Amino acid sequence: MAAIFLSPSQIAALPTSVIAGFTTDQVAGLSTSQVAALTSSQVAALGTSNAAALTTAQVVTLTTAQMKALTPAEMAALSTAQAAAFTTGQVAALGSAQLAGLTTADVAGLTTAEVASFTTSAIAGLTTAEVAAFTTAQLVALTTGQIGVLTTAQAAALSTADAAALTTAQVAALGSTQLAALGTANVAALTTAQVVALTTAQMKALTPAEMAALSTVQAAAFTTGQVAALGSAQLAGLTTADVAGLTTAEVASFTTSAMAGLTTAQIVALTTAQVVALTNAQTGVLTSAQAAALSTANVASLTTAQIAAFGSTQLAALGTANVAALTTAQVVALTTAQVKAFNSAEIGALTTAQTASFTTAQFVALNTSEIAALTTNQLQALNTSQLAAISTNQLIAFSTANIAALTTNEVLALTTSSIAALTTAQFVALTTTEMGAFTSTQSNAFTGAQLAHITDAQAHALYRS
Repeated sequence: MAAIFLSPSQIAALPTSVIAGFTTDQVAGLSTSQVAALTSSQVAALGTSNAAALTTAQVVTLTTAQMKALTPAEMAALSTAQAAAFTTGQVAALGSAQLAGLTTADVAGLTTAEVASFTTSAIAGLTTAEVAAFTTAQLVALTTGQIGVLTTAQAAALSTADAAALTTAQVAALGSTQLAALGTANVAALTTAQVVALTTAQMKALTPAEMAALSTVQAAAFTTGQVAALGSAQLAGLTTADVAGLTTAEVASFTTSAMAGLTTAQIVALTTAQVVALTNAQTGVLTSAQAAALSTANVASLTTAQIAAFGSTQLAALGTANVAALTTAQVVALTTAQVKAFNSAEIGALTTAQTASFTTAQFVALNTSEIAALTTNQLQALNTSQLAAISTNQLIAFSTANIAALTTNEVLALTTSSIAALTTAQFVALTTTEMGAFTSTQSNAFTGAQLAHITDAQAHALYRS
């Protein structure tokens, strides 16, 4: 090594052009006091070759001002041995451009204390390759303040092992954009402790793809408050297994706006206990497709209050199997508007027990299309109070087969106005048993138009009565 016999003050007085002209041997021959005397502009003038020629003893003597003066190119020229010689104070002095100049090997060789000394403004200089080069120990050493300023590109560069190694405090320090940038693999690598540490703001930041990447164990670790923060797109991202694993309290915490995000497959996956846990408000905002996706067991488990919260379109979308699965208590709980919402196929699917359970108000609310859809078995199950309340428009909607199927008690329940409203086709369809059951008051209600079409058998039955 070529020694330069100048005092530290003389060294500091040299023009930068002279410093730039030093050979690597001359630089390596400088004493530590001479190196410490270099001004910031002189340090920047050293160049990459001379920077690389500094001994570790010389590197350790660099002041914070000199460290700040090193160019990114000079930083990149340093060997891993030189970078490893840095003190914590020296590393803390580095700016973003200088940090970016370090090689991935240099970064990996830093101590945890040195990594923790990065300023938040300097952190932005780390390249994605440098972030990926972090050891688990280095990553865990980052402060929450440092974690909080990671760029989305840096957050995305974390390995799954690194993501899983983050402390709960570090996870909680991640911003919404950083969390969204983690990616599906890193989100899937989070531990349940980390998942529980997520804030409601972070939960809202998870992308649908990240939600879908969560395991059932991770989803099961959600708190009620976290689930309540999810939006419709995020709920839609959950797998059916994730949905089925939620607690009843968590299901009840879905916001009404988020409910729209549930897919039909997720609705099918809901357990009976989860369905019963839905609030009336949640039940009331189910879409037609969601209502149609409910299983018969789930429909039968709905409370009467939940049933009453159904809108007309939801009720009409239930389908014949689900309508047939309704309990009589649920049927009685239906409003007249809901009863009117049944389509003809759903009316035809009702059991005789369900039909008989209709209140008078519900029965009277049936429109003529629904009345016409009643089967003979359903009609025979009606009680006398229902038939006594029937309107003339409803009665004339009865098919001739249904007219002929009326029981004796049902015939006796017909009012004189209803009897007088029978069409000639319906009148002719009356059986001799039915004709014989009419009281004199009822038979006195027959119109001339009806009697003009009476059959001999009907007349004989009527006469005998």
